Amino acid sequence: MSRRRGRAFVAWLAVTALAASLLVAGGFWVANYLRDAFAPPLAIGCTATVDGKSYSLAVDQTESASLISALSVRRGMPARAASIALATALQESKLRNIDYGDLDSVGLFQQRPSQDWGTAAQIMDPVYSATAFYNALEKVSGYVDMPLNDAAQIVQRSASPHAYAQHEDLSRAFASALTGHSQGALSCTLPPATAGGTPTAVEQALNAVFGPVAAAPAADGGPSSLLLEVTDRTGWAVAQWAVANAHQLGITQVGYNGRQWTRGDTNQKTGTNAGWQPAAAGPAGTVQVTLATAPSVTP
Repeated sequence: MSRRRGRAFVAWLAVTALAASLLVAGGFWVANYLRDAFAPPLAIGCTATVDGKSYSLAVDQTESASLISALSVRRGMPARAASIALATALQESKLRNIDYGDLDSVGLFQQRPSQDWGTAAQIMDPVYSATAFYNALEKVSGYVDMPLNDAAQIVQRSASPHAYAQHEDLSRAFASALTGHSQGALSCTLPPATAGGTPTAVEQALNAVFGPVAAAPAADGGPSSLLLEVTDRTGWAVAQWAVANAHQLGITQVGYNGRQWTRGDTNQKTGTNAGWQPAAAGPAGTVQVTLATAPSVTP
């Protein structure tokens, strides 16, 4: 080989090596870009997982579902009652407390003042409207054993008499979790808290739906922690109610019976909350609620 051809060959090798290096480096860059660009987003919302199947609602819908379910617990009604109520509200308002509807219908259950459900102002109070629904449901003989759609239709007298059945599976899952029958079944994926929560707000919201619940600051948690005294299955109903309302009440952590839900605990593969995880058990018969603290103000 001549010197000229030798130098050309060496130059070719150098160019080839450089190109290979750039290709490898580019491959790593592309892989990293794709990983970041297509990482699962933070899927804001709540999920109830019961019997291996998961169902999802938006955060505001879950708040309404928790209110409706808690009232059934307070009244000592079976979880079936909550399932019927949730399916009804899903069909009528998508579980949103709207101030409009067909003719004079308003509220979660689209109840009508002209049909003696109360005044429009009363019906727009979710506690009032859900209570009115349960008052009517309790008068339906055998509602626990009849098809969900039939029970809902007897109460509502809807022009779409077969529409409630389509919501039965989702409603049953959320009712099972929010009445405490399914433990650790409800989880919510939420953005970081932007304001501090207060024990007073938690107690007021809790008492409005469950009735009086004894509450006290946690001994080692200061003003941002709260212990709620509960009994039996009601503990899981209260614990999962707290998760369902964590967004509006500034709750960052809920613990009960050796398990704990943490607001910022995210599953990196799915982008959703990691759910209830094993944790050190707190005082027996208590739900432990931790609140976000208000950001400090720099003078």
